[in-house]
Amino acid sequence: MIKNILVLLFIGLSHQLTAQAQLKFTDTKKSFGFVKKGEQVKLSYEFTNTGNQPLVILDAKAECSCTKVTWPKEPILPGKSNNIEVLFDTSPTYDRQDREVEVFSNDAKSPQKIRFKGVVLK
Repeated sequence: MIKNILVLLFIGLSHQLTAQAQLKFTDTKKSFGFVKKGEQVKLSYEFTNTGNQPLVILDAKAECSCTKVTWPKEPILPGKSNNIEVLFDTSPTYDRQDREVEVFSNDAKSPQKIRFKGVVLK
């Protein structure tokens, strides 16, 4: 009897430990090529929740104030996809650009990084 209870308890706990959200990007790196100084560059990063629990994006932090990030505020159900949008203002920059955005979520591997690069011409 005690053995059966322990087995059931172990199964329940192992399910709890494996139940999690998983943030999987289709592509974490993008190139915007060559743009003129002052242009706004819009990039979209598609992701899927490959886990078995709802995924919640908690925050996304860019390296500089010239980059704005928007993400879905509602939970993403298992198997569903959505996008993180990045808007890069090239006004204060020029030459080669290589930027990262950290994405914070309830995934155990959080934060994850997405990246973009390109060249801003004067």
